[in-house]
Amino acid sequence: MSHLDNPYPGKRLELFWHDISSLESNHNQGTVLGKLESIQRNVRKTRMLDTRQLRYFAAIFEHGSLNRAAEELRVAASALSHHLNQLEGQLDTQLFRRKPRGMEPTAAGLRLYEHARSILKAIEAAQTDLRNSERRIAGQVAVGMSYSGVKAIGLDLLSTVLRDYPAVRLVLSESLSGAALPLLLASDVDMALIYNPPVDATLRIQPVLEETMVCVGRPEIIGDTDAPITFAELLELPIILVRQGVSARAIMDDMTLLKKIEARAILQMNSVQAIGGAVEAGLGCVIGTQLFMQEQLDRGTVRARPIVSPTLSRTLYLCNLASRPPTYATEAICELVLELVQRAVREGRWNAQLLL
Repeated sequence: MSHLDNPYPGKRLELFWHDISSLESNHNQGTVLGKLESIQRNVRKTRMLDTRQLRYFAAIFEHGSLNRAAEELRVAASALSHHLNQLEGQLDTQLFRRKPRGMEPTAAGLRLYEHARSILKAIEAAQTDLRNSERRIAGQVAVGMSYSGVKAIGLDLLSTVLRDYPAVRLVLSESLSGAALPLLLASDVDMALIYNPPVDATLRIQPVLEETMVCVGRPEIIGDTDAPITFAELLELPIILVRQGVSARAIMDDMTLLKKIEARAILQMNSVQAIGGAVEAGLGCVIGTQLFMQEQLDRGTVRARPIVSPTLSRTLYLCNLASRPPTYATEAICELVLELVQRAVREGRWNAQLLL
């Protein structure tokens, strides 16, 4: 047997032969059987997870059923069950609760799925990248953007990819500003335009632009003028706050000022439609960018006033996961996104200062 064929490297090999020796000198059948079971458990735990196990596990998790997962994978349900039992034995934990109507993930199953999803996506990206030996730009690329980002460059991004990169399968995910970060961390997107991301070693970030925030509301709420409004005056108004999920920093750079606004907000929402409707109905005013409320401003139903003393701003970054090496396709789409942002700012469609 070669070293590569040996399933009991290092200390595991010593443990195995020690257990076999103790079996040879022991004539008690019960003890022998117990020793054999112990050896089997040790052997199972020396095996590493493989991609097939992770694919099968992820399919069961996503479908909530062995039978439905088996249909998608075109594998016998009994084989899936066998691999799942092996995986649970290796990890020494239960991943699903078996129920009459399907499989319900345990806390351990939920955690493993997050790892499995990232690993499987990384493997798929690597396979696609290496197949493109002639630097052919192909494969799936998922991009996360805020509502404002999609308004400014979303259509240009889609049409350019269809025209210039026909082998790329583009997935565009729109969200409120603070929700793009969890999508990236969960590997649901390959890159994301994120406002004020936290300092995190897992992220590669590039500053793109800086936006100045304004107060938007009906004239009877914020005043029938375009003159600046001070931060102190702003706090006296009925503020509707855009909820940003785990990233409250997405609304502005200064967390101290943000906490003051949160304390005075009369409503908090994470729906663009609801925010726009509430502001037009005169329920309150919102702190955001002109781009965020551009349709309402164009209709003339609301006004925008710059905020001063101090000025409120936020910075947009293009972010990737540091653990995910770029592919030819993701590099090309990153460059395209930056090019489109620069064009939108220079043409006046995105009211911001470029940092590129």
